[in-house]
Amino acid sequence: MIPAVATLLDDGPIPLARAMAIAADHYYAAREPFGPAGDFVTAPEISQMFGELIGLWLADLWQRAGSPADAVLVELGPGRGTLMTDALRAVRRAAPGLAAVPLHLVERSPRLKGMQAQKLAGAVWHDSVETLPGDRPLLLVANEFLDALPLTQFERTEAGWALRRVSRDGWDLALAANPAFIPETMRGALPGSVHERNFAAEALVAGIARRLAVQGGAALFIDYGYAGPALGDTLQAIRNGAFADPLSTLGEADISAHVDFAAMARAAAPHVQLFGPEAQGMFLESIGIGARADALKAMASIETRAEVEAARSRLVSVGAMGRLFQALALVAPGWPAAAGFNRMAR
Repeated sequence: MIPAVATLLDDGPIPLARAMAIAADHYYAAREPFGPAGDFVTAPEISQMFGELIGLWLADLWQRAGSPADAVLVELGPGRGTLMTDALRAVRRAAPGLAAVPLHLVERSPRLKGMQAQKLAGAVWHDSVETLPGDRPLLLVANEFLDALPLTQFERTEAGWALRRVSRDGWDLALAANPAFIPETMRGALPGSVHERNFAAEALVAGIARRLAVQGGAALFIDYGYAGPALGDTLQAIRNGAFADPLSTLGEADISAHVDFAAMARAAAPHVQLFGPEAQGMFLESIGIGARADALKAMASIETRAEVEAARSRLVSVGAMGRLFQALALVAPGWPAAAGFNRMAR
């Protein structure tokens, strides 16, 4: 546990969401989380196909919307810049006009900003979505961003629902949590049951949806998650590619939780068209990962062909990332339907 969190705990327990927020700022500023040498590997680091297909998805929607020249590209939490680098390479071929629009990146870590600048020269950086342009269509992508936002957990006790807090000795429970935060069907759950709400993620998605309703554009969120409401503790920490204890490694490991995509959809629903959530594997297959893999293998060595196929399988198969990860698209009213989704949520 980093000193910044430990010092706060000297004054008593703090909510999990506050501990996560402090720990995340330290972790992404001080540690290399991405890739084989880091703590975990994201889809863009597995294969160039992922970022390229996201770029083509954005280009297709932009073109069908009339190719608005005043649009801006946005990525939340760009990591090392891999996804957007691959996306722009595909966009330059498919829609050169979109490749020429301004690129805005939402990133708090000075260290990661420096890495992104080496790949994405000319980008504009923001510490939060609040300072993104407010008068232009947004074409936004966020891959594995929502899962790391500060989480709130509630635990059912014999006396009722309690807010979970972090203390020096582990979990601490503050009784009398607001029952409105617990779905009515779960309020009588057995003692020991845990219910999660990511208020920060819900607020962020709702804010982006309101922007899209006014400014135009679309947002694509991809993350590991489920359609709630549900009971269960999904909080996890990963360090050096292995699971670790979330509380004892605060600030020293990647800490995250599964995203409730039903809650995200509810937050956005009053403002935009909703598409999905759709399993990542189905989404990528629908937008052409098979054809892209075949193209990469066509002139490649036997070893490279095997690597491409292994990467495709990891991204789309049910036993890997294909079902665990979900995609959700928010599209401004009046804009065309999002490609790659079997259903429109409403």
